[in-house]
Amino acid sequence: MSRLFSLVAIFFLVYSVEGQSIRKNYTEMTDSEKTALVNAFYALRNGPDIVNDLAVFHRDFFSFGISPNRDIHNNLMDEPEDQIFFAWHRMQIFEMEQAMQEIDPNISIPYWDSSIDQSTTSSLWDQNFMGSFDANWSLDRVLGSSNLPSPAQVTALQAIPGSNWPPPTSGNIGFYSYANNMERGSVHVGAHVWVEGAMRSRSSPRDPIFYLHHGNVDRLWDEWEKAQLPGQGSFHITSTTMLRYDGTYNFDGEILPQVDPDFIADNKVLGVFYAQNQLAELSDYTTSIFGNVTDIRQAFNEHTESFYYQYLIRVGNNFTVPSGARCHIESVNEIELIPGFEAIAGSSFVAEIDQGTMAPLILLKEEETEDIVPNKIPFDLNDDDRLGVNAYDFTESIANKVKVVVFPNPFLHSITVQLDTQLANVKVTIFDVTGKIVYVDYFEDRDSIRIQEIHNWSPGMYIIEVSSNDQTLLRDKIIRQ
Repeated sequence: MSRLFSLVAIFFLVYSVEGQSIRKNYTEMTDSEKTALVNAFYALRNGPDIVNDLAVFHRDFFSFGISPNRDIHNNLMDEPEDQIFFAWHRMQIFEMEQAMQEIDPNISIPYWDSSIDQSTTSSLWDQNFMGSFDANWSLDRVLGSSNLPSPAQVTALQAIPGSNWPPPTSGNIGFYSYANNMERGSVHVGAHVWVEGAMRSRSSPRDPIFYLHHGNVDRLWDEWEKAQLPGQGSFHITSTTMLRYDGTYNFDGEILPQVDPDFIADNKVLGVFYAQNQLAELSDYTTSIFGNVTDIRQAFNEHTESFYYQYLIRVGNNFTVPSGARCHIESVNEIELIPGFEAIAGSSFVAEIDQGTMAPLILLKEEETEDIVPNKIPFDLNDDDRLGVNAYDFTESIANKVKVVVFPNPFLHSITVQLDTQLANVKVTIFDVTGKIVYVDYFEDRDSIRIQEIHNWSPGMYIIEVSSNDQTLLRDKIIRQ
């Protein structure tokens, strides 16, 4: 028999709470949750600015084409061993969410389903929500400038069948096919281009809507994985680390943990659940033991696991709070503990309705919404992404067929760009570290290009971009000795 609670305390203990996540469609957020989320984005820019740090990292390692250098995007189908698109963005959202939960433990990053919610006048863009950032941060949005995905496109993507490992590196089945179609297709690309401005550039995480959009991408991946037969679905790559989360990156004096991308193929490893249709089901999960810093869920800070949702939270079916763990579940409406839930002696578990006093079971909170506290710290989009403001125009089919090598690297007096096939309309652009173009030229019917007028350049790092007919063939770092 299920048990309904307006307030329940098992092994009750008063403690400070820092959260895990029940992520929901932003339309299911309370007004106070929306305000808290907006204020958290603003607050994080007043300090070490994790918003910009994550955006700059995303920009700098966006894509290097076919290259030995690790990158985040465009590794399928030619470099499947480096396919970290899903895993990297999952960790990025988690890192941002953890930073927000140090401000307010009840914050979780919601998702925006752009296949359903497509209006430029949607409440998503209200000035007391995501609309608050456009002018304040100079994001240069132009809503509605292209098409968003249709529900039919989402259905077709989610219907791609899994395969046993290793998946085929071409064709219409398997994880690689799913990931490639997601990354390059309208379900992912559509929102980036539709929003325009910063969202269309490699520094797209500067726009907070990025996190709501990628929350939806992450939700769809989570659903796709769960729909596959045993032994199918989740990816594997050779490396046991990934960019930023390799145990060496320092942000604000803290070294971020090493994360094996395979390890987080299941969102529950991070303590993340997705709610839909006014129901959050917490099942098949063991909460982390307080103080266990080797647990990825506590890698950013030791904390109690807190799950907050406006509507029904159903807990059970192998949901366990072990001895030494702390778990706090809070709903504005209703919590249901069903068979399979267990809080073991020595644990701390609290389930409560978000009310100041004991409340009827089905009662929405009478909110006291705080004001938004904005800041105006504009991003200079002129310096935002000199390597191309159309980063998400993934028309790089030729890039999967043409191999480009730049040598020597490091260089001194000249460099050679070698293609494995002759192409018309080849463009070579070189940028310095500030994003300034220091060289650009066009070549016809060439497979080998030698650039010599660079002997007077200052020593240091540059970025070279090779393209043909507006399709990027290579984007890589080069060093002048």
